[in-house]
Amino acid sequence: MAIRKKQKQAQFDVIVVGGGMTGLCAAIASARHGAKTALVQDRPVFGGNGSSEVRMHICGASNNMRKRDAEETGILRELLLENRRNNDYYNWSVWDRILHTAVKEQENLSMFLNTTMFDCDTEGKRVKSIKCYQLTTEIEWTLSAPIFCDCTGNGTLGYMAGAPYRTGTECKAEFNEPHAPDEPDNERMGNTLLFKAVNRGKPVKFVAPKGSYKFTEKQLRYRKHADLIDDAGKKLAEEADELLDNMDDATKSLVTDSYCVDYGYWWIELTGEKADIIEEYEDIRDELIKCVYGIWDHIKNDGNHGAANYDLEWVGMLPGMRESRRLVGDYMLNENDLINNEVFPDAVAYGGWAADKHVARGLFDFDKMPSEIYDFDGLYTIPYRSYVAKDMENLFISGRSLSASRLAMASSRVMGTCAVGGQAVGTAAAMCKKYGCDPRGVMEHMTELQQTLLKDDCYIPGYKNEDAADLALKATVTASSEKLPAENVINGVARGVGDNQNCWQSNGIAQGGEALTIKWDAAQEVSQVRLTFDPNLNHCIKLTMSSHRMAEQGTGVAPELVQDYDVLLKKGGEVVAEKQVRGNYQRHNILDFDKTVCDEIEVRVHATHGYADVRVYEVRAY
Repeated sequence: MAIRKKQKQAQFDVIVVGGGMTGLCAAIASARHGAKTALVQDRPVFGGNGSSEVRMHICGASNNMRKRDAEETGILRELLLENRRNNDYYNWSVWDRILHTAVKEQENLSMFLNTTMFDCDTEGKRVKSIKCYQLTTEIEWTLSAPIFCDCTGNGTLGYMAGAPYRTGTECKAEFNEPHAPDEPDNERMGNTLLFKAVNRGKPVKFVAPKGSYKFTEKQLRYRKHADLIDDAGKKLAEEADELLDNMDDATKSLVTDSYCVDYGYWWIELTGEKADIIEEYEDIRDELIKCVYGIWDHIKNDGNHGAANYDLEWVGMLPGMRESRRLVGDYMLNENDLINNEVFPDAVAYGGWAADKHVARGLFDFDKMPSEIYDFDGLYTIPYRSYVAKDMENLFISGRSLSASRLAMASSRVMGTCAVGGQAVGTAAAMCKKYGCDPRGVMEHMTELQQTLLKDDCYIPGYKNEDAADLALKATVTASSEKLPAENVINGVARGVGDNQNCWQSNGIAQGGEALTIKWDAAQEVSQVRLTFDPNLNHCIKLTMSSHRMAEQGTGVAPELVQDYDVLLKKGGEVVAEKQVRGNYQRHNILDFDKTVCDEIEVRVHATHGYADVRVYEVRAY
């Protein structure tokens, strides 16, 4: 009997597997730098844990804004600012559309949604092709490329291709990590289902679905879930508070971060019972469903939790994963690198989130706090070598399956850190095409990779703009007024670092605008001007389900952002080319001109989004 199949093939320069924030940024970066790129995603939307299917807000190096000027920029910030402009009411469907549009409209980028990779073809240490099935079209795809990027989270492509991987915790003897156990173990952080509740303004009843678990206040005493007002609840809360009092402020804040009754709890988390948490995913989900509804039943019907008027509006059905496999790369990031704020010679990304290691059995470890948090000051860099799969010739790895010890992964796993690592990997993948090399060949062009990332508005601690092609670095800079010096825009650092703000700030905005002037002694040929404005990296703009976070963040883009400005190219005092920008809402602006001979660039700012002064971090000219 004949078997009917729809089979197609396609060839690309770069294939990115996994469409979470890591893969999304990797694919966009690869395509922007000229590589014909495919993005393969097994879900109907992009974003992974940060999509409407899971609804986890994006955390990163700022450690929930506790570390100043540490928020991620680059492609991730571009997407967040696009969302900020369009999505005042924190609608996850709008965010899905923004991510979909970013991929759909990107030149050189093909997307394969609802497409599951189920096999790969290898030759020696090279991945030659992957086989995928697209559920919606019934098409079996064979996708081939010289370069592959595993952004699956589970390290699925690397696992299928035979790349080495790790699970569990390394022993102290391997990296001499301060918080490593004496013996290795197979502990892992669990999966979580989130929920959302809304206040209807009148009492709302809740009847727990059949099979929901029952929880007591004693069981949940270390998992803050409401403002308890009955006597029994107060007594148990005081017991938990005694334990919290012995913690530092950062640890206490992370542990008690989610307590309002309207917002799902990250600690509704289960790790499963078997050796392989991936294999057990479906069973864990079923258990999590019983837990979510059981906890809501407890909040609604067991004691006074201040939730009488709250109605359960949404419960996720796709658990967000924290930990599974970690692929081994040419270097394994470890806890000492975090603590020492290591600046690697091949640094291409960075992190700053605490080493946040959740309790071994998740929610069912009732007698323990839900997380062990090992905080540290400052930021660390992540080396390029951690993104190159060991024993493989053409495979990049990024995201939470990054080459890292478990304790380092407990920090680097958060989506903001994963996203900037994805952009680094995508940029490097395009360089493989440019130089006709494999990932290790890019090591010979490391300065170019690092400078390209900085040019694209990424941040690498310890590095600054030293791009020989940037004409602005050879110019004299003046301004119509100054609270902070104009020459800061060419000092090479496009954000505040420590006590250095690293930006030009005007003294108010005069009628007719404030002018920043870049001038050369001899005429230059200019075809592009790049501007980096201030979006206030110390003000959170993450999409969230938490009402108290929404209230803290407000709506709209930061008032510090420049809104209306002109860029004038001049020669001998005469304007030879001009562009006007109105309604800007992005931090990083790229303006292309026809090749123009000029000896001066004037950036004239007419308005911000409400701030009294103009703030500009960087001006580049090419």
